[in-house]
Amino acid sequence: MRILSISAMLVSLASCGNSFDDDVTRVAFIGTSDDIATNGVRLAPAGQHLRSATAEGLVALNAIGEVVPALAERWIVTEDGLSYIFRLRNSKWEDGTAITSQNALQSIEQNLAQLQGTSLGVDLEIISDIRAMTGRVIEFRLKSPMPQFLQLIAQPELGLRRGGVGKGPMIAEREDDTIILSVLPPEQRGQSTQEDWQDDFRQIRIFSLPAQAAADRFEAGEADAVFSGNLLNLPVAETGPLSSGTLRLDGVFGLFGLRFTNSNGLLDDAPLREAVAMGIDRTTLLQAFNLGGWSPTTRIVPAELPNNPVVPTERWTDMTFEERRAEAKRRVIAWRAQNLSVEAQLSLSLPDSPGSDILFSELVSDFDDIGILLERAEAGQRADIVLVDTLARYADKRWFLNQFNCALERGLCSPEADALVLDAISAANPATTAQLLAEAEEELLASQAYIPIGAPVRWSLIRGGVDGFAENSWGLHPLFPMASRPN
Repeated sequence: MRILSISAMLVSLASCGNSFDDDVTRVAFIGTSDDIATNGVRLAPAGQHLRSATAEGLVALNAIGEVVPALAERWIVTEDGLSYIFRLRNSKWEDGTAITSQNALQSIEQNLAQLQGTSLGVDLEIISDIRAMTGRVIEFRLKSPMPQFLQLIAQPELGLRRGGVGKGPMIAEREDDTIILSVLPPEQRGQSTQEDWQDDFRQIRIFSLPAQAAADRFEAGEADAVFSGNLLNLPVAETGPLSSGTLRLDGVFGLFGLRFTNSNGLLDDAPLREAVAMGIDRTTLLQAFNLGGWSPTTRIVPAELPNNPVVPTERWTDMTFEERRAEAKRRVIAWRAQNLSVEAQLSLSLPDSPGSDILFSELVSDFDDIGILLERAEAGQRADIVLVDTLARYADKRWFLNQFNCALERGLCSPEADALVLDAISAANPATTAQLLAEAEEELLASQAYIPIGAPVRWSLIRGGVDGFAENSWGLHPLFPMASRPN
């Protein structure tokens, strides 16, 4: 795992008297009150964490991001990697109905249908068939081997529900803008009956607030943890004394860069879109955020992705950055000479976050150096460029490439890359799959639909006394482990 740090501050800080309530853990998510929802399939981080806590899938992710049993007590994978066979634990739905392979399959199929049209739905196209076998056994058949399949189906959106109600391990109640989570009894979590089991757990209260308000709550001792911090709201964690907790950063996989939404005017030609990518100085772009351990990239798929059999080099290695910038400027000047009545001007959409002004200022300078005027789009205005800041769901090239699938209609894309990814799903052997995915990345890069910058940044604030939290590569921090009292 890549280790990130904040070089301009001490991330481990002593307590200054803000007490920790041993009966309740209060978690503030950065976002809006609407984010605390479990319906739908496009969930904000707060909704993902809540869905994971109240609706287990066949498998789940633990605090360090490993796959662990959930509704499936065990499973086997056939030697060819094409079949995953799960045995469900002996348990009941909330309405008292026994959980069987048949009604679990109905929930799975409902999830898959709802996810169509999303990037996660594209990921799940690796599944060729799902069968309910005898009693409590379910089989997934895949189109080709996928070592990360368990990680894929551990995603919060695949939590099983019946009648809209999941199977724990926690139950949620709403109190105004706060969700109160309580642990279900052991027998409802697939365990044997235990006396005084409540003594082992605390309640969790979650709420969602803008970044500064969440940090203020933490500093005031009114929140024990702050989750879903990203690069653009990182400045709130660097302001104020923060004298009562620890800033924790996940070394996550994902995408952080700029995507073109159209091919109009200056963006009509791929070499000109490449010029924009060449003109960004990735080594200085995020210096103002004081990040240590963060590395820029010109690739879509990170070189450090685990089990990556084909690791290409960075782009433009035959040129210094000064040479790249000069070439980018030359292309823009040539375009302006042929388009005298049109400004070399682009608009960028950024979220309303404390760090957006910092990032925008750096980009304005880089764009200006190659002769392009960069303006910031107003809220609701369609921009030429949008920020991509999203976490990977699993460690495979397919996830990165699927984010740009043309069917998602998010901006410029490459049908040729999509076709290669589709071919890779049905490839006869892993070597062919790896080669096709490598070719798909090259096609996507050649289309100049996206400007890679580096990995996303995710941070949390954790007060002393909060247990069950650990950094991981996915930026998901299960709430259930945080409900356990220390021994």
